[in-house]
Amino acid sequence: MNKKILSLLFLLLPLTAAAQQFTAVYPRSEVKAATKWARHNAPWSKGFTKGSPGVVNMAEFRNQYAKDSTQWNALFRWLQTTDLQALPKGKHPIPGTSLTASVQDDVNRPLAERGSESHRKKVDFQFVVSGTEGFALLDHDASTKPNCAYDEKKDVIHYDYDASKAWVFATKAPHFNIFFPGDWHVAKVLTKKKDQHFRVIVVKMKYMD
Repeated sequence: MNKKILSLLFLLLPLTAAAQQFTAVYPRSEVKAATKWARHNAPWSKGFTKGSPGVVNMAEFRNQYAKDSTQWNALFRWLQTTDLQALPKGKHPIPGTSLTASVQDDVNRPLAERGSESHRKKVDFQFVVSGTEGFALLDHDASTKPNCAYDEKKDVIHYDYDASKAWVFATKAPHFNIFFPGDWHVAKVLTKKKDQHFRVIVVKMKYMD
């Protein structure tokens, strides 16, 4: 993938947010700096070769990485050195960290059958390692409203939303998405692929204020 395409990929989410707010919006200067950082200093430019970023707010990620690079480096190191296809389904502690990887073999379903969510204390890292998983991001406007109180113990809140305003996209292996607190999202959404089965590695990272 050449640098021009990479630049478009990294900038896609913040620029889309200018018209509809799907994520936290950063000044263009920070987005530009984050794009440069992602090319030269991000974890996947230092030995992580198993995958590439899909939908990621790079400005947000750059800030989070700067605040706690240790946990992020440990995550990418584990992903690189582990046979992710051979891992059994379930929870797997990541050695040397407090992180736990959830290995899920699942199937995409229609958007209306999937629940929406966001988190305040955690970052939702999702690495699709086989197949294609569908996702949606919800617009931060009056058509999207919480349908429950925030559950502090589970660190989750759910939403009612106008599906016509959601951004639905497919993430093909081997790509990862990172959902920050400003990314109200839906996972395991039906795609246009014939095969709706996929394997995904989900890791909840601490969000650094």
